[in-house]
Amino acid sequence: MHVLILGAAGMIGRKLTDRIIADGTLAGRKVTRLTLHDVVMPATPADAGIEIETFASDFSVPGAAGKLIAGKPDVIFHLAAIVSGEAETDFDKGYRVNLDATRMLFEVIRADESYCPRVVFTSSLAVFGAPFPDVIPDDFHLTPLTSYGAQKACGEMLLSDFTRKGMFDGIGIRLPTICVRPGMPNKAASGFFSGIIREPLAGAEAVLPVSTEVVHWLASPRAAIGFLIHAAGLDGKALGPRRNLTMPGLGISVGDMIAALREVAGEKVAARVRQERDPFIETIVAGWPSRFDTRRAYDLGFTADADFKSIILAHIEDELGGQIA
Repeated sequence: MHVLILGAAGMIGRKLTDRIIADGTLAGRKVTRLTLHDVVMPATPADAGIEIETFASDFSVPGAAGKLIAGKPDVIFHLAAIVSGEAETDFDKGYRVNLDATRMLFEVIRADESYCPRVVFTSSLAVFGAPFPDVIPDDFHLTPLTSYGAQKACGEMLLSDFTRKGMFDGIGIRLPTICVRPGMPNKAASGFFSGIIREPLAGAEAVLPVSTEVVHWLASPRAAIGFLIHAAGLDGKALGPRRNLTMPGLGISVGDMIAALREVAGEKVAARVRQERDPFIETIVAGWPSRFDTRRAYDLGFTADADFKSIILAHIEDELGGQIA
């Protein structure tokens, strides 16, 4: 099996690459070839035992998608995107990368009538917008209130329509906010959800730009990789014509997140979180939903984290070598 990962240099892309190599199989088939692409050159895993190609290019440039699927990968993970805060502040770049590039990828696949890969597209909870119910069902209408949400909603509709026409076999998964993200902060408006855990555990101060009463839908990197792996092998007939669905997660308040941090790491670490409210971030976050009915995903075999304490402990194990600063 040949697997292509778009956005392979990002955190999720790197962890997905490592998981596929470690497993050696995907969707019940042996992986023999892996193609990794991003706007910066993805790292080439050492001693992978399979053929690995790496490419760096602007995915939104006409012709880029054609080169990437020339080898006809069996599964395409489309993780590439400009994150929410940057998509909101740079309107043109957001639409060029998040929508135009996605459309070009789909059109290149469509052009070869003999080719029908599984396409796993990472969407977002930002496709939903207020007013919405306290608990949002999987089939709730899409009313995004940000440019990023609009771009992802367009991607979902394109994926469903191209799949309906038999041009590829697509599944879109709406990821919760991933927490705790390792590494440096990014430009996502949701970045502070990881920052208020990651930085204190590493011995640094973290700024909280919103109220502690804010509730958000979260999943760990481990859970997110599990979602992607499961989506790659999901039976399209079981999925049916509704090709986009919301992933399971934890609906938790910022205050409860900090309480869990205190329980795991102590008061000294939790005290490193400093509140400094930011109206720009608060406005964006206020338009995000916080709780979901994800029975459809559970019925299809997707699984979530047990609690937020386990998410913190997983971060300490995976990224900090089991040590707290």
